Amino acid sequence: MKKHFDFSNFKNDIPASIVVFLVAVPLCLGIALASGAPLFSGIIAGIVGGIVVGFISDSPLGVSGPAAGLAVIVLTAIQELGDFRVFLVAVVLAGVIQIILGILKAGVIGYYFPSSVIKGMLSGIGIIIILKQIPHAFGYDKNPEGDLGFIQTDGHNTFSELFYMLDFVSLGAVIITLISVAILILWEQPFMKKIGIFKIIQGPLVVVLTGIGLNSLFGHYENLMLRDEQVVDIPVAESLGKAFELFTTPDFSAITNVNVLILAFTIAIVASLETLLCVEATDKLDPQKRITPTNRELIAQGVGNMASGLIGGLPVTQVIVRSSANIQSGGQTKASAIMHGFLLLACAFVIPGILNLVPLASLAAILFLVGYKLATPHIFKTMYNSGMGQFTPFIVTILGIMFTNLLLGIVIGLIVAIIQILWDNYQTPYQHVKVEDKTTIYLGENVSFLNKARIIKTLDDLPEKTHVVIDGSKTRSIHPDVLEIINDFKKTQEMHNIKIDLVNL
Repeated sequence: MKKHFDFSNFKNDIPASIVVFLVAVPLCLGIALASGAPLFSGIIAGIVGGIVVGFISDSPLGVSGPAAGLAVIVLTAIQELGDFRVFLVAVVLAGVIQIILGILKAGVIGYYFPSSVIKGMLSGIGIIIILKQIPHAFGYDKNPEGDLGFIQTDGHNTFSELFYMLDFVSLGAVIITLISVAILILWEQPFMKKIGIFKIIQGPLVVVLTGIGLNSLFGHYENLMLRDEQVVDIPVAESLGKAFELFTTPDFSAITNVNVLILAFTIAIVASLETLLCVEATDKLDPQKRITPTNRELIAQGVGNMASGLIGGLPVTQVIVRSSANIQSGGQTKASAIMHGFLLLACAFVIPGILNLVPLASLAAILFLVGYKLATPHIFKTMYNSGMGQFTPFIVTILGIMFTNLLLGIVIGLIVAIIQILWDNYQTPYQHVKVEDKTTIYLGENVSFLNKARIIKTLDDLPEKTHVVIDGSKTRSIHPDVLEIINDFKKTQEMHNIKIDLVNL
Protein backbone atom coordinates (compact mmCIF):
# COMPACT_ATOMS: atom_id res chain seq x y z
CA MET A 1 0.00 0.00 0.00
CA LYS A 2 2.81 2.44 0.88
CA LYS A 3 4.33 2.24 -2.56
CA HIS A 4 1.16 3.72 -4.12
CA PHE A 5 0.18 6.19 -1.39
CA ASP A 6 2.59 9.08 -0.84
CA PHE A 7 1.61 12.32 0.93
CA SER A 8 4.36 14.16 -0.97
CA ASN A 9 2.26 13.81 -4.13
CA PHE A 10 -0.75 15.67 -2.72
CA LYS A 11 0.10 18.72 -4.84
CA ASN A 12 -0.75 16.56 -7.87
CA ASP A 13 -3.36 14.28 -6.34
CA ILE A 14 -5.61 16.99 -4.88
CA PRO A 15 -6.25 18.83 -8.20
CA ALA A 16 -6.72 15.47 -9.94
CA SER A 17 -9.22 14.33 -7.31
CA ILE A 18 -11.28 17.48 -7.88
CA VAL A 19 -11.44 16.83 -11.62
CA VAL A 20 -12.38 13.17 -11.07
CA PHE A 21 -15.04 14.26 -8.59
CA LEU A 22 -16.56 16.72 -11.07
CA VAL A 23 -16.62 14.06 -13.79
CA ALA A 24 -17.98 11.43 -11.39
CA VAL A 25 -21.02 13.37 -10.14
CA PRO A 26 -23.06 13.38 -13.38
CA LEU A 27 -21.86 9.89 -14.29
CA CYS A 28 -23.02 8.47 -10.94
CA LEU A 29 -26.43 10.10 -11.36
CA GLY A 30 -26.73 9.19 -15.04
CA ILE A 31 -25.88 5.53 -14.52
CA ALA A 32 -28.39 5.32 -11.67
CA LEU A 33 -31.05 6.84 -13.92
CA ALA A 34 -30.17 4.49 -16.81
CA SER A 35 -30.32 1.56 -14.34
CA GLY A 36 -33.82 2.42 -13.12
CA ALA A 37 -32.45 2.76 -9.57
CA PRO A 38 -32.83 5.61 -7.05
CA LEU A 39 -30.56 8.48 -8.06
CA PHE A 40 -28.78 8.52 -4.73
CA SER A 41 -27.74 4.88 -5.20
CA GLY A 42 -25.31 6.08 -7.87
CA ILE A 43 -23.77 8.60 -5.48
CA ILE A 44 -23.44 5.90 -2.79
CA ALA A 45 -21.62 3.65 -5.28
CA GLY A 46 -19.29 6.52 -6.19
CA ILE A 47 -18.49 7.20 -2.52
CA VAL A 48 -17.84 3.51 -1.79
CA GLY A 49 -15.79 3.11 -4.98
CA GLY A 50 -13.60 6.02 -3.99
CA ILE A 51 -13.14 5.45 -0.26
CA VAL A 52 -13.65 1.73 0.47
CA VAL A 53 -12.19 0.30 -2.75
CA GLY A 54 -9.54 3.02 -2.83
CA PHE A 55 -8.12 2.09 0.55
CA ILE A 56 -8.03 -1.66 -0.13
CA SER A 57 -6.96 -1.63 -3.79
CA ASP A 58 -3.32 -1.36 -4.84
CA SER A 59 -4.22 0.23 -8.18
CA PRO A 60 -2.22 3.49 -8.20
CA LEU A 61 -4.47 5.39 -10.61
CA GLY A 62 -7.67 3.35 -11.03
CA VAL A 63 -10.94 4.90 -9.87
CA SER A 64 -14.00 2.81 -9.03
CA GLY A 65 -17.69 3.64 -9.08
CA PRO A 66 -20.99 2.58 -10.67
CA ALA A 67 -20.41 1.01 -14.07
CA ALA A 68 -22.24 1.81 -17.29
CA GLY A 69 -21.58 -1.76 -18.46
CA LEU A 70 -23.90 -3.09 -15.76
CA ALA A 71 -26.76 -0.62 -16.34
CA VAL A 72 -28.83 -2.92 -18.56
CA ILE A 73 -28.35 -5.88 -16.19
CA VAL A 74 -29.37 -3.74 -13.20
CA LEU A 75 -32.39 -2.26 -15.00
CA THR A 76 -33.71 -5.69 -16.01
CA ALA A 77 -33.01 -7.18 -12.58
CA ILE A 78 -34.85 -4.46 -10.65
CA GLN A 79 -37.85 -4.80 -12.95
CA GLU A 80 -37.93 -8.61 -12.65
CA LEU A 81 -37.33 -8.73 -8.88
CA GLY A 82 -39.81 -5.91 -8.32
CA ASP A 83 -38.01 -4.56 -5.25
CA PHE A 84 -34.79 -2.55 -5.07
CA ARG A 85 -34.07 -3.93 -1.59
CA VAL A 86 -34.12 -7.48 -2.96
CA PHE A 87 -31.76 -6.39 -5.73
CA LEU A 88 -29.31 -5.12 -3.09
CA VAL A 89 -29.03 -8.67 -1.70
CA ALA A 90 -27.61 -9.77 -5.07
CA VAL A 91 -25.08 -6.90 -4.96
CA VAL A 92 -23.86 -8.01 -1.51
CA LEU A 93 -23.58 -11.64 -2.64
CA ALA A 94 -21.76 -10.57 -5.82
CA GLY A 95 -19.18 -8.93 -3.59
CA VAL A 96 -18.69 -12.16 -1.67
CA ILE A 97 -18.18 -14.06 -4.94
CA GLN A 98 -15.61 -11.50 -6.13
CA ILE A 99 -13.65 -11.89 -2.89
CA ILE A 100 -13.60 -15.66 -3.46
CA LEU A 101 -12.43 -15.11 -7.07
CA GLY A 102 -9.61 -12.93 -5.78
CA ILE A 103 -8.55 -15.53 -3.22
CA LEU A 104 -8.60 -18.17 -5.98
CA LYS A 105 -6.30 -15.88 -8.03
CA ALA A 106 -8.73 -15.45 -10.92
CA GLY A 107 -7.25 -12.01 -11.62
CA VAL A 108 -4.86 -13.58 -14.10
CA ILE A 109 -7.73 -13.67 -16.64
CA GLY A 110 -7.14 -10.01 -17.43
CA TYR A 111 -3.68 -10.75 -18.82
CA TYR A 112 -5.15 -12.85 -21.63
CA PHE A 113 -6.66 -9.87 -23.45
CA PRO A 114 -4.46 -8.72 -26.37
CA SER A 115 -2.97 -5.24 -26.27
CA SER A 116 -4.71 -4.37 -29.55
CA VAL A 117 -8.13 -5.03 -27.97
CA ILE A 118 -7.29 -3.00 -24.85
CA LYS A 119 -6.10 -0.07 -26.95
CA GLY A 120 -9.21 -0.42 -29.11
CA MET A 121 -11.32 -0.31 -25.94
CA LEU A 122 -9.66 2.94 -24.83
CA SER A 123 -10.03 4.59 -28.23
CA GLY A 124 -13.59 3.32 -28.63
CA ILE A 125 -14.59 4.73 -25.26
CA GLY A 126 -12.90 8.01 -26.15
CA ILE A 127 -14.94 8.31 -29.35
CA ILE A 128 -18.16 7.31 -27.58
CA ILE A 129 -17.54 9.90 -24.83
CA ILE A 130 -17.20 12.63 -27.44
CA LEU A 131 -20.28 11.53 -29.41
CA LYS A 132 -22.41 11.16 -26.27
CA GLN A 133 -21.39 14.57 -24.91
CA ILE A 134 -22.16 16.57 -28.07
CA PRO A 135 -25.93 16.72 -27.29
CA HIS A 136 -25.19 17.90 -23.72
CA ALA A 137 -22.89 20.55 -25.18
CA PHE A 138 -25.78 21.83 -27.30
CA GLY A 139 -28.21 21.74 -24.40
CA TYR A 140 -30.17 18.58 -25.24
CA ASP A 141 -29.99 16.39 -22.12
CA LYS A 142 -32.67 13.70 -22.48
CA ASN A 143 -30.17 10.82 -22.53
CA PRO A 144 -28.55 10.41 -19.09
CA GLU A 145 -24.82 10.79 -18.50
CA GLY A 146 -23.00 7.50 -18.33
CA ASP A 147 -25.05 5.76 -21.04
CA LEU A 148 -22.41 4.33 -23.39
CA GLY A 149 -24.71 1.99 -25.35
CA PHE A 150 -25.52 2.51 -29.04
CA ILE A 151 -29.27 2.23 -28.40
CA GLN A 152 -30.10 4.95 -25.90
CA THR A 153 -32.67 5.16 -23.14
CA ASP A 154 -34.30 8.16 -24.85
CA GLY A 155 -35.28 6.03 -27.85
CA HIS A 156 -32.51 7.23 -30.16
CA ASN A 157 -29.08 5.86 -31.01
CA THR A 158 -25.69 7.53 -30.76
CA PHE A 159 -25.84 9.00 -34.29
CA SER A 160 -29.54 9.80 -34.69
CA GLU A 161 -29.29 11.82 -31.46
CA LEU A 162 -26.81 14.17 -33.15
CA PHE A 163 -29.46 15.17 -35.70
CA TYR A 164 -32.40 15.16 -33.30
CA MET A 165 -30.62 17.51 -30.87
CA LEU A 166 -30.54 20.26 -33.52
CA ASP A 167 -34.23 20.87 -32.84
CA PHE A 168 -33.47 21.65 -29.18
CA VAL A 169 -30.33 23.79 -29.25
CA SER A 170 -29.91 26.00 -26.18
CA LEU A 171 -27.92 29.20 -26.79
CA GLY A 172 -26.86 29.43 -23.14
CA ALA A 173 -25.49 25.87 -23.16
CA VAL A 174 -23.62 26.44 -26.43
CA ILE A 175 -21.97 29.61 -25.08
CA ILE A 176 -20.89 27.79 -21.90
CA THR A 177 -19.50 24.91 -23.98
CA LEU A 178 -17.49 27.18 -26.29
CA ILE A 179 -16.02 29.19 -23.41
CA SER A 180 -15.24 25.99 -21.50
CA VAL A 181 -13.49 24.38 -24.47
CA ALA A 182 -11.48 27.59 -25.02
CA ILE A 183 -10.35 27.54 -21.36
CA LEU A 184 -9.31 23.89 -21.58
CA ILE A 185 -7.35 24.47 -24.80
CA LEU A 186 -5.64 27.46 -23.18
CA TRP A 187 -4.70 25.37 -20.14
CA GLU A 188 -3.10 22.75 -22.41
CA GLN A 189 -0.67 25.26 -23.91
CA PRO A 190 3.02 24.84 -22.88
CA PHE A 191 3.37 28.44 -21.62
CA MET A 192 0.48 27.91 -19.15
CA LYS A 193 2.22 24.93 -17.63
CA LYS A 194 5.25 27.07 -16.83
CA ILE A 195 3.20 29.37 -14.58
CA GLY A 196 3.29 28.05 -11.01
CA ILE A 197 -0.30 28.79 -9.97
CA PHE A 198 -1.73 27.10 -13.06
CA LYS A 199 0.06 23.87 -12.13
CA ILE A 200 -2.11 23.81 -9.00
CA ILE A 201 -5.35 25.22 -10.40
CA GLN A 202 -6.48 22.79 -13.09
CA GLY A 203 -8.35 23.89 -16.20
CA PRO A 204 -11.41 21.69 -15.47
CA LEU A 205 -11.89 23.39 -12.10
CA VAL A 206 -11.80 26.82 -13.79
CA VAL A 207 -14.30 25.50 -16.35
CA VAL A 208 -16.74 24.40 -13.64
CA LEU A 209 -16.45 27.68 -11.69
CA THR A 210 -16.92 29.65 -14.92
CA GLY A 211 -19.95 27.50 -15.77
CA ILE A 212 -21.54 28.19 -12.37
CA GLY A 213 -20.92 31.92 -12.84
CA LEU A 214 -22.39 31.96 -16.35
CA ASN A 215 -25.36 29.88 -15.20
CA SER A 216 -26.12 32.45 -12.50
CA LEU A 217 -25.69 35.32 -14.99
CA PHE A 218 -27.89 33.68 -17.62
CA GLY A 219 -30.68 33.39 -15.04
CA HIS A 220 -31.41 37.07 -15.76
CA TYR A 221 -31.90 36.52 -19.50
CA GLU A 222 -34.79 34.40 -20.74
CA ASN A 223 -33.15 33.39 -24.03
CA LEU A 224 -29.98 32.22 -22.25
CA MET A 225 -31.46 30.69 -19.09
CA LEU A 226 -30.63 27.02 -18.52
CA ARG A 227 -33.45 24.57 -17.82
CA ASP A 228 -33.47 22.25 -14.81
CA GLU A 229 -32.37 19.25 -16.85
CA GLN A 230 -29.32 21.16 -18.15
CA VAL A 231 -27.58 21.24 -14.76
CA VAL A 232 -26.40 18.62 -12.26
CA ASP A 233 -29.26 17.33 -10.12
CA ILE A 234 -28.18 15.64 -6.87
CA PRO A 235 -31.02 14.67 -4.51
CA VAL A 236 -30.97 17.15 -1.61
CA ALA A 237 -32.16 16.16 1.87
CA GLU A 238 -34.12 18.75 3.86
CA SER A 239 -31.61 18.43 6.72
CA LEU A 240 -28.45 16.52 7.58
CA GLY A 241 -30.48 14.25 9.84
CA LYS A 242 -32.86 13.32 7.03
CA ALA A 243 -29.94 12.67 4.66
CA PHE A 244 -29.61 9.18 6.13
CA GLU A 245 -33.11 8.42 4.86
CA LEU A 246 -31.57 8.34 1.38
CA PHE A 247 -29.80 5.08 2.28
CA THR A 248 -31.53 1.72 1.71
CA THR A 249 -30.79 -1.64 3.34
CA PRO A 250 -31.11 -5.07 1.66
CA ASP A 251 -34.02 -7.40 2.30
CA PHE A 252 -32.06 -10.50 3.34
CA SER A 253 -35.22 -12.59 3.50
CA ALA A 254 -34.68 -13.00 -0.26
CA ILE A 255 -31.21 -14.51 0.12
CA THR A 256 -32.47 -17.98 -0.85
CA ASN A 257 -34.27 -16.71 -3.94
CA VAL A 258 -32.79 -18.58 -6.94
CA ASN A 259 -33.16 -15.51 -9.18
CA VAL A 260 -31.19 -13.46 -6.67
CA LEU A 261 -28.40 -16.03 -6.61
CA ILE A 262 -28.22 -16.17 -10.42
CA LEU A 263 -28.15 -12.38 -10.55
CA ALA A 264 -25.35 -12.29 -7.94
CA PHE A 265 -23.16 -14.59 -10.07
CA THR A 266 -23.96 -12.53 -13.20
CA ILE A 267 -23.01 -9.24 -11.53
CA ALA A 268 -19.85 -10.78 -10.04
CA ILE A 269 -18.61 -12.15 -13.36
CA VAL A 270 -19.45 -9.08 -15.47
CA ALA A 271 -18.15 -6.64 -12.83
CA SER A 272 -14.92 -8.64 -12.44
CA LEU A 273 -14.36 -8.78 -16.19
CA GLU A 274 -15.00 -5.06 -16.60
CA THR A 275 -12.65 -4.32 -13.69
CA LEU A 276 -9.84 -6.49 -15.07
CA LEU A 277 -10.14 -4.88 -18.49
CA CYS A 278 -10.06 -1.44 -16.93
CA VAL A 279 -7.05 -2.37 -14.79
CA GLU A 280 -5.17 -3.47 -17.90
CA ALA A 281 -6.12 -0.28 -19.75
CA THR A 282 -5.30 2.01 -16.81
CA ASP A 283 -1.89 0.41 -16.34
CA LYS A 284 -1.16 1.08 -20.02
CA LEU A 285 -2.08 4.76 -19.57
CA ASP A 286 0.01 5.12 -16.42
CA PRO A 287 3.09 7.26 -17.29
CA GLN A 288 5.10 5.28 -14.69
CA LYS A 289 3.90 1.93 -16.10
CA ARG A 290 3.10 0.47 -12.69
CA ILE A 291 1.36 -2.92 -12.51
CA THR A 292 -1.82 -3.40 -10.50
CA PRO A 293 -2.12 -6.67 -8.50
CA THR A 294 -5.28 -8.04 -10.12
CA ASN A 295 -6.18 -10.57 -7.42
CA ARG A 296 -6.05 -7.88 -4.76
CA GLU A 297 -8.16 -5.69 -7.04
CA LEU A 298 -10.88 -8.35 -7.22
CA ILE A 299 -10.90 -8.58 -3.42
CA ALA A 300 -11.11 -4.78 -3.15
CA GLN A 301 -14.01 -4.67 -5.62
CA GLY A 302 -15.72 -7.49 -3.71
CA VAL A 303 -15.51 -5.60 -0.42
CA GLY A 304 -16.73 -2.50 -2.23
CA ASN A 305 -19.76 -4.27 -3.63
CA MET A 306 -20.62 -5.74 -0.24
CA ALA A 307 -20.41 -2.26 1.32
CA SER A 308 -22.36 -0.62 -1.51
CA GLY A 309 -25.11 -3.23 -1.40
CA LEU A 310 -25.45 -2.97 2.38
CA ILE A 311 -26.22 0.77 2.29
CA GLY A 312 -28.24 1.01 -0.93
CA GLY A 313 -25.65 1.55 -3.66
CA LEU A 314 -25.28 0.23 -7.19
CA PRO A 315 -22.63 -2.39 -8.08
CA VAL A 316 -19.13 -0.92 -8.46
CA THR A 317 -16.25 -1.69 -10.79
CA GLN A 318 -13.07 0.07 -11.75
CA VAL A 319 -14.15 2.46 -14.53
CA ILE A 320 -12.07 3.81 -17.38
CA VAL A 321 -13.67 7.25 -17.82
CA ARG A 322 -12.86 8.34 -14.26
CA SER A 323 -9.52 6.52 -14.25
CA SER A 324 -8.39 8.20 -17.47
CA ALA A 325 -9.60 11.60 -16.18
CA ASN A 326 -7.47 10.96 -13.08
CA ILE A 327 -4.37 10.18 -15.16
CA GLN A 328 -4.85 13.09 -17.54
CA SER A 329 -5.31 15.49 -14.63
CA GLY A 330 -1.94 14.58 -13.15
CA GLY A 331 -2.92 12.07 -10.47
CA GLN A 332 0.10 10.22 -9.09
CA THR A 333 -1.18 7.83 -6.41
CA LYS A 334 -4.42 6.26 -5.26
CA ALA A 335 -4.86 9.21 -2.87
CA SER A 336 -6.64 11.05 -5.72
CA ALA A 337 -9.25 8.27 -6.01
CA ILE A 338 -9.77 8.19 -2.24
CA MET A 339 -10.09 11.99 -1.99
CA HIS A 340 -12.60 12.06 -4.83
CA GLY A 341 -14.72 9.68 -2.73
CA PHE A 342 -14.52 12.00 0.28
CA LEU A 343 -15.45 14.97 -1.95
CA LEU A 344 -18.53 13.06 -3.12
CA LEU A 345 -19.41 12.28 0.49
CA ALA A 346 -18.97 15.88 1.64
CA CYS A 347 -20.88 17.46 -1.22
CA ALA A 348 -23.72 14.94 -1.10
CA PHE A 349 -24.41 15.77 2.53
CA VAL A 350 -23.09 19.31 3.04
CA ILE A 351 -23.27 21.39 -0.15
CA PRO A 352 -25.36 19.55 -2.77
CA GLY A 353 -27.06 22.87 -3.62
CA ILE A 354 -23.81 24.26 -5.05
CA LEU A 355 -23.25 21.22 -7.24
CA ASN A 356 -26.75 21.62 -8.61
CA LEU A 357 -25.60 24.88 -10.19
CA VAL A 358 -23.01 23.17 -12.41
CA PRO A 359 -24.10 23.12 -16.10
CA LEU A 360 -23.84 19.79 -17.88
CA ALA A 361 -22.37 21.76 -20.80
CA SER A 362 -19.29 22.55 -18.66
CA LEU A 363 -18.87 18.88 -17.83
CA ALA A 364 -19.34 17.98 -21.51
CA ALA A 365 -16.36 20.19 -22.38
CA ILE A 366 -14.21 18.42 -19.77
CA LEU A 367 -15.23 15.02 -21.12
CA PHE A 368 -14.44 16.16 -24.67
CA LEU A 369 -10.83 16.57 -23.57
CA VAL A 370 -10.85 13.18 -21.82
CA GLY A 371 -12.29 11.51 -24.93
CA TYR A 372 -9.79 13.17 -27.27
CA LYS A 373 -6.82 12.05 -25.18
CA LEU A 374 -8.11 8.48 -25.24
CA ALA A 375 -8.60 8.49 -29.02
CA THR A 376 -5.84 10.70 -30.42
CA PRO A 377 -5.02 10.36 -34.14
CA HIS A 378 -1.52 9.27 -33.07
CA ILE A 379 -2.79 5.97 -31.61
CA PHE A 380 -4.58 5.15 -34.89
CA LYS A 381 -1.39 5.85 -36.86
CA THR A 382 0.71 3.76 -34.46
CA MET A 383 -1.65 0.79 -34.62
CA TYR A 384 -1.86 0.97 -38.43
CA ASN A 385 1.94 0.99 -38.69
CA SER A 386 2.05 -2.08 -36.42
CA GLY A 387 0.48 -4.19 -39.18
CA MET A 388 -2.95 -5.59 -39.91
CA GLY A 389 -2.54 -8.23 -37.21
CA GLN A 390 -2.71 -5.43 -34.64
CA PHE A 391 -4.82 -2.90 -36.52
CA THR A 392 -7.70 -5.24 -37.43
CA PRO A 393 -8.74 -6.24 -33.86
CA PHE A 394 -8.05 -2.66 -32.75
CA ILE A 395 -10.46 -1.11 -35.25
CA VAL A 396 -13.04 -3.91 -34.87
CA THR A 397 -13.09 -3.35 -31.10
CA ILE A 398 -13.72 0.37 -31.65
CA LEU A 399 -16.57 -0.27 -34.08
CA GLY A 400 -18.01 -2.97 -31.82
CA ILE A 401 -18.11 -0.59 -28.86
CA MET A 402 -19.59 2.21 -30.96
CA PHE A 403 -22.41 0.12 -32.44
CA THR A 404 -23.23 -2.18 -29.50
CA ASN A 405 -21.92 -1.57 -25.99
CA LEU A 406 -18.67 -1.73 -24.07
CA LEU A 407 -18.59 -5.41 -23.08
CA LEU A 408 -20.01 -6.79 -26.34
CA GLY A 409 -17.61 -4.61 -28.33
CA ILE A 410 -14.65 -6.02 -26.40
CA VAL A 411 -15.90 -9.58 -26.95
CA ILE A 412 -16.17 -8.93 -30.71
CA GLY A 413 -12.65 -7.50 -30.77
CA LEU A 414 -11.33 -10.46 -28.79
CA ILE A 415 -12.93 -12.94 -31.20
CA VAL A 416 -11.28 -11.18 -34.15
CA ALA A 417 -7.93 -11.19 -32.33
CA ILE A 418 -8.24 -14.94 -31.69
CA ILE A 419 -9.13 -15.57 -35.34
CA GLN A 420 -6.06 -13.52 -36.30
CA ILE A 421 -3.88 -15.68 -34.02
CA LEU A 422 -5.35 -18.87 -35.50
CA TRP A 423 -4.69 -17.61 -39.01
CA ASP A 424 -1.10 -16.64 -38.15
CA ASN A 425 -0.54 -20.10 -36.66
CA TYR A 426 -2.00 -21.66 -39.78
CA GLN A 427 0.27 -19.59 -41.99
CA THR A 428 3.66 -19.88 -40.28
CA PRO A 429 4.18 -22.98 -38.10
CA TYR A 430 7.52 -23.75 -39.81
CA GLN A 431 10.00 -22.88 -42.55
CA HIS A 432 9.63 -24.76 -45.80
CA VAL A 433 12.84 -25.10 -47.88
CA LYS A 434 13.04 -27.03 -51.18
CA VAL A 435 16.30 -27.83 -52.94
CA GLU A 436 15.83 -29.93 -56.09
CA ASP A 437 14.06 -33.18 -54.99
CA LYS A 438 14.69 -32.60 -51.26
CA THR A 439 12.23 -30.71 -49.12
CA THR A 440 13.20 -29.72 -45.57
CA ILE A 441 10.59 -28.61 -43.08
CA TYR A 442 12.13 -26.74 -40.12
CA LEU A 443 9.57 -26.76 -37.30
CA GLY A 444 9.18 -23.66 -35.15
CA GLU A 445 10.15 -23.25 -31.49
CA ASN A 446 6.65 -24.11 -30.26
CA VAL A 447 4.35 -26.25 -32.40
CA SER A 448 0.81 -26.38 -31.03
CA PHE A 449 -2.38 -28.13 -32.08
CA LEU A 450 -3.29 -24.87 -33.84
CA ASN A 451 -0.65 -25.76 -36.47
CA LYS A 452 -2.29 -29.09 -37.35
CA ALA A 453 -4.26 -27.88 -40.36
CA ARG A 454 -1.28 -26.24 -42.05
CA ILE A 455 1.06 -29.21 -41.47
CA ILE A 456 -1.52 -31.71 -42.78
CA LYS A 457 -2.00 -29.59 -45.92
CA THR A 458 1.76 -29.32 -46.52
CA LEU A 459 2.31 -33.08 -46.16
CA ASP A 460 -0.68 -33.90 -48.37
CA ASP A 461 0.62 -31.57 -51.10
CA LEU A 462 4.04 -33.27 -51.33
CA PRO A 463 4.49 -34.85 -54.77
CA GLU A 464 5.42 -38.52 -55.15
CA LYS A 465 9.08 -39.56 -55.13
CA THR A 466 9.96 -36.71 -52.82
CA HIS A 467 12.64 -36.82 -50.15
CA VAL A 468 11.32 -34.87 -47.15
CA VAL A 469 13.18 -34.05 -43.94
CA ILE A 470 11.23 -32.86 -40.89
CA ASP A 471 13.73 -31.07 -38.65
CA GLY A 472 12.81 -30.40 -35.00
CA SER A 473 16.23 -29.12 -33.92
CA LYS A 474 14.86 -25.71 -32.91
CA THR A 475 11.66 -27.07 -31.41
CA ARG A 476 11.24 -26.77 -27.64
CA SER A 477 7.70 -28.15 -27.45
CA ILE A 478 5.49 -30.00 -29.87
CA HIS A 479 1.87 -30.99 -29.32
CA PRO A 480 1.09 -34.74 -29.31
CA ASP A 481 -1.50 -34.20 -32.07
CA VAL A 482 1.23 -32.92 -34.40
CA LEU A 483 3.52 -35.84 -33.55
CA GLU A 484 0.67 -38.21 -34.31
CA ILE A 485 0.15 -36.58 -37.73
CA ILE A 486 3.86 -36.93 -38.55
CA ASN A 487 4.01 -40.55 -37.39
CA ASP A 488 0.88 -41.45 -39.35
CA PHE A 489 2.36 -39.83 -42.44
CA LYS A 490 5.62 -41.77 -41.98
CA LYS A 491 3.67 -45.05 -41.84
CA THR A 492 1.94 -44.35 -45.17
CA GLN A 493 4.97 -42.91 -47.02
CA GLU A 494 5.69 -46.09 -48.98
CA MET A 495 2.30 -45.83 -50.69
CA HIS A 496 3.39 -42.53 -52.24
CA ASN A 497 7.07 -43.35 -52.84
CA ILE A 498 8.05 -40.60 -50.42
CA LYS A 499 11.22 -40.88 -48.38
CA ILE A 500 10.94 -39.24 -44.98
CA ASP A 501 13.65 -38.53 -42.42
CA LEU A 502 12.94 -37.21 -38.93
CA VAL A 503 15.63 -35.11 -37.20
CA ASN A 504 15.50 -34.55 -33.43
CA LEU A 505 11.92 -35.75 -33.15
